[in-house]
Amino acid sequence: MKLLQNLFYLVLITSIVFASGQVKAQITKGSGPDTAARGHILSALNNYITGSSFNSPEQIKNAFHPEARLILQNDSKSFWSVEVNEYTSWFKNRKQGRPNGRIGEVLSIDVEGKVATAKVEILLPAKQRRYVDMFLLKEIDGQWQIISKTAGVESSVQNGERILFIVSNAHFHGELERPAGASFSELVSAYHTFKINGYTVDFVSPEGGAVPLAYINTSNELHKQYLYDEDFMYALKYTKRPEQVLPENYKAVHYIGGSNAMYGVAENEAIQAISMEIYEKHQGIISSVCHGTAGIVHLKNQDGSYLVSGKRISGYPDEWENPNAAYYQQFPFQIEKIIERRNGDFRYGKKNTSYVEVDGRVITGQNFQSSEAVALKIIEQLQAAGNLAP
Repeated sequence: MKLLQNLFYLVLITSIVFASGQVKAQITKGSGPDTAARGHILSALNNYITGSSFNSPEQIKNAFHPEARLILQNDSKSFWSVEVNEYTSWFKNRKQGRPNGRIGEVLSIDVEGKVATAKVEILLPAKQRRYVDMFLLKEIDGQWQIISKTAGVESSVQNGERILFIVSNAHFHGELERPAGASFSELVSAYHTFKINGYTVDFVSPEGGAVPLAYINTSNELHKQYLYDEDFMYALKYTKRPEQVLPENYKAVHYIGGSNAMYGVAENEAIQAISMEIYEKHQGIISSVCHGTAGIVHLKNQDGSYLVSGKRISGYPDEWENPNAAYYQQFPFQIEKIIERRNGDFRYGKKNTSYVEVDGRVITGQNFQSSEAVALKIIEQLQAAGNLAP
């Protein structure tokens, strides 16, 4: 499978880059026929998702080839062949344009020339069900259409609420050829904690697309679990661009650390706007861990004051850095010092231990060991009755 090959190459390149600071891998932007096809395929899948979630038979019909078949199941049939017209008719007598409780998301797309496969998740939180739809698509007369669909169903604790992880696209430390990446430990620890508690996680980066990864340990069971999880790795390969994010869909933002978090995120105005809209307009949570705290230092409230001003903030302290190291000379600022200059109260505990600060709806941790604890504090607030004041 092409997706498995891509995963193999991603792991191989990551291993090579982190084995030697002298190796500078070529970074390929998403472009070309595959990217164009993927956009058209997404349109077809979104017609299906939106149409079936908002009772729009015509939109569903637009997603399918007229002769497409849906292989479904019910209590009496394990193999139930349904025509497109029959399937769309199930939505005709419902309130069109009104949400019916289905929450859909594209998990992956694999393109081979003029054919493709795709996986879509459909959540029904009210019924505690999760469907996984598998699609076969084909480009016919210049138009991508679904020609077959089947689905599996399982019980699920997923509640449909979403957390937005913010990651950096920076592959190297400034002008150096020393590789940098998002902390895989921080990614999988927080992601797993949110997932088992029913939350959906999306990823956004300044440029969108694939992000570099660091500190992968395949002897660690959690690392291994997610390194070989195709849906998880696909999401990291195709992170969202800021303009693809709807802030009203998210309960919290979480800035992931790793050395590359120092570059490209903090100064990105589009990401700043997303975070502050979630925080101020939608009463959401802003969180970070380790070097990810660099991402929040420039955030400003509507009154022009800095978010960190007057708040207890944690992150990777300046004291633990090597001031003589070449990588450190590339940092655009020092996290602890800039927070203190902005009237923030920077705090941290002992090395290699979990340490978390909670100040209203701002939750921060000092290192990768704090990732799970930060995620649990976010969940604790989200599950509490009402919202805390800023």
